[in-house]
Amino acid sequence: MATCKVAPSLLSANFANLQRDLEMINHSEADWLHLDIMDGVFVPNISFGFPVLKHVAKYSTKPLDVHLMIVHPEKFINEVRDLGTYMMNVHYEACLHLHRVVQQIKDAGMKAGVTLNPATPVSVLEDIIGDLDMVLLMSVNPGFGGQKFIPNTIKKIKDLHALMERTGAKPIIEIDGGVNMNTAPYLVEAGVDMLVAGNAVFAAPNPELMIHQLRNC
Repeated sequence: MATCKVAPSLLSANFANLQRDLEMINHSEADWLHLDIMDGVFVPNISFGFPVLKHVAKYSTKPLDVHLMIVHPEKFINEVRDLGTYMMNVHYEACLHLHRVVQQIKDAGMKAGVTLNPATPVSVLEDIIGDLDMVLLMSVNPGFGGQKFIPNTIKKIKDLHALMERTGAKPIIEIDGGVNMNTAPYLVEAGVDMLVAGNAVFAAPNPELMIHQLRNC
């Protein structure tokens, strides 16, 4: 039985009972809390902004993994930092000057992650992977929860490991999209470090048990 870390995605929580769901995560074996910020431009949906996130940060006892699915994410580095964020995660596809953005995130005192959409090959990270603390591979197209897992993600994980071995880089590998008890074992076997799980956790009869099962799949 393998062990993998889990970051529940707040996007799938019940926003009418948000404090209840945050307390559940706090008491669970979750390693991080994953926060998806969407702007309706980079992705075809809008999630939540900093007025909500300030309250989330106040109640959460888990390290915050902030995933910006937005254009010009560099404009909000200070706001993300002020939440007490551990990992700030930006999309390769949204950053014209990715190296600069990564350095700005680190200069602000956060860990820097870069996300790749399903159609973006891992080879685009060749010249920057040594600067990254994490690589997030989207296993669905970003913008909505509850989508079906894209099988080619397994190949991309292997490609990423090959790139890491070739360059000597050691970022955390995180997967987001369609993660559940059916897909998680294959992801862990392929060498994933962190699973982002939304519907699998919050739609489960016992969310804390589901987090435990995902961590030990």
